[in-house]
Amino acid sequence: MGKNRKVAALAAGIVALALGSAQPGIGAPGAGVVEGRDWYSFGGSDNGGHYSGLAQINDSNVSQLGLAWAYDIDTFDAYTAPLAVNGVIYFAVGHSVIHALDARTGKLLWQYDPKVAEAPEAGWRMRAGWGIRGIAYRDGMVFTATREGRLIAVDAKTGKLRWSVKTLDEPGSHGAYITGPPFVAGDKVVIGFGGADYSKVRGYVSAYDLKTGKRAWRWYVVPGNPAVDKDETTLQAAKTWTGEWWKFGGGGAVYQAMTYDAKYDRIYLGTGNGFPWNQKIRSPGGGDNLYLSSVVALDVKTGKYVWHYQTDPENTWDFNNAMDIELTQLPIDGQKRDVLLHAPKNGFYYVIDRETGKLISADKFGKVNWADRIDMKTGRPVVNPESRFPDGKPFVLYPFPNGAHGIQAMAHSEQTGLTYIPVMEGGRVHIDPAGMADWKVRDGMFINSGLGVPPAGISVPPSKSTLLAYDPRTQKKVWEIPQPGTFNGGVLATGGNLLFQGVNTGDFAAYNAKDGTKLWSFDAQNGILSAPISYTVNGKQYVTVIASFRASFANQPNWDYRQQKRRVLTFVLGGKARLPKFTRVDEPVLDDPAFAVDPQKVALGAGIYGTTCVVCHGGGVMAGGAAPDLRKSQIPLDADAFNAVVRGGALMERGMGKFDNLSDAEMDGLRHYIRQRARETMPKK
Repeated sequence: MGKNRKVAALAAGIVALALGSAQPGIGAPGAGVVEGRDWYSFGGSDNGGHYSGLAQINDSNVSQLGLAWAYDIDTFDAYTAPLAVNGVIYFAVGHSVIHALDARTGKLLWQYDPKVAEAPEAGWRMRAGWGIRGIAYRDGMVFTATREGRLIAVDAKTGKLRWSVKTLDEPGSHGAYITGPPFVAGDKVVIGFGGADYSKVRGYVSAYDLKTGKRAWRWYVVPGNPAVDKDETTLQAAKTWTGEWWKFGGGGAVYQAMTYDAKYDRIYLGTGNGFPWNQKIRSPGGGDNLYLSSVVALDVKTGKYVWHYQTDPENTWDFNNAMDIELTQLPIDGQKRDVLLHAPKNGFYYVIDRETGKLISADKFGKVNWADRIDMKTGRPVVNPESRFPDGKPFVLYPFPNGAHGIQAMAHSEQTGLTYIPVMEGGRVHIDPAGMADWKVRDGMFINSGLGVPPAGISVPPSKSTLLAYDPRTQKKVWEIPQPGTFNGGVLATGGNLLFQGVNTGDFAAYNAKDGTKLWSFDAQNGILSAPISYTVNGKQYVTVIASFRASFANQPNWDYRQQKRRVLTFVLGGKARLPKFTRVDEPVLDDPAFAVDPQKVALGAGIYGTTCVVCHGGGVMAGGAAPDLRKSQIPLDADAFNAVVRGGALMERGMGKFDNLSDAEMDGLRHYIRQRARETMPKK
């Protein structure tokens, strides 16, 4: 090495030390990527910890942080996580439309639109209403998946298509869809899908060659009909199911969490809930129902099963494991152990040995009443019998189906050794559905078999939320601060002793990671659900977050779908940019006095709304930002316009699926239900 090259290498090392150390060695990030400088995967690096060792922005100077630039996004949904590689911000929003921005200026470099709404099967795969939640990067390519089931590789410099492959190709899986990010594992890209709340889905993940898109392997979460499916792993799993579960699909969709472990060349999957939720329907004789609600380790080269840990045997509550799977090392009995950290919906925090899959420790991090504890001898929960609502007796279950921790990212700091979790506390009444013996699947419905309206005499307190600092070594809370409402954003931890998080009020804030003291904030003019990222360009550290909000019920403040300022916001020390003034307008509830509401039609419409529309348009027709508030929309007032949108797919480009499965009577019932709710909620004169 020549003198100049030695000096350059030494200088680079000094800069790296000044900015913060790289994350603990999990594996090479790929050509052209610098660990510690770039945020190259959904969780920052292969360990998935949502942690950056960068420390140029720190607890002593964060008060000087200011807006560097903002980029407005024209889309229906931007609950998504960006990446930053080689000075370029990459993100996909809505129908998986990929954007590349100059990280220093926010200038658009290129955009790629996969034209999802034009795909023949998009109408019914779009019925859940979500946009894409993340992308992947490796070796000069950006990877995204699309709602109707494609996995796509795009050239990172030009935005040109490299390859595209259809991944949702199983017979009978027409209710499946993709909203989660792909994950790069070695020389493969792995993708799962969602849909196990809406239709007969059998979960699986597929791996594709990074360079060519050729499928390498597929692994099924749920066993198929054992008379036909002779795979050794699924035959073993079938022993833990009863009845004819395969006629329901079984569920187990891997729709979000995966993490690659280069040390063991494995990918860890967070598997989903059962379909339907209520085990008495899908597996009437009981059984653990492997591999639902589990963390599963697969060999990356072959896709073969290595080990699993099931958090919720006999799951009947929608507790899935789509939440972060984060890799680190912890001192256990005087020795450093390779561990996996996981805090899923069910309210328990798990520390698992990455090599063996054995449980090391587990304890409650939120309010939990479905189980008393985890038995450390067996690794199984000690379940409260009342939580299975025996003999038709309703039970107020904690956590609610949104979970004690949802898919909003937690972060694990290698500096403090603490995990930071956006925690929710809410209960929900569970009870067997009426006519359970004759219960049928209706395609496109939201499967909530096991949820019910609180009976007389049972009240459920309002849900709430906190930001929790948790020590995985001791399984103890270190500090906790209350937060507004229920849903708040994912968390970023940095080597500057900082936490960054946005909340549903629009406040984007930095906290002291050791004690939770709030050190800085910025008004983002919109609620934030996505996790921030941090990276460097030309020696400067930046923090970027995407502002966008959605919920299945009204919030306070309530971010109107049409008025939201969905933006990429990027911050740097000394930033001087300003956002334009924004005033939120309270739009009026509309009505047509000539519209005569029919109570029988209202009853029909309420049932359809509750199983088809509620997730996007909000509980009780009171929207929470995911879709327009139908009480305030002109479209339901006109039967032809309503039919064109709902059954004809006229607004598919803006994220509205095609519900051509609804009958004339059901459509009419929806209009009557919407009118009644509009009148019930209209301000009194």
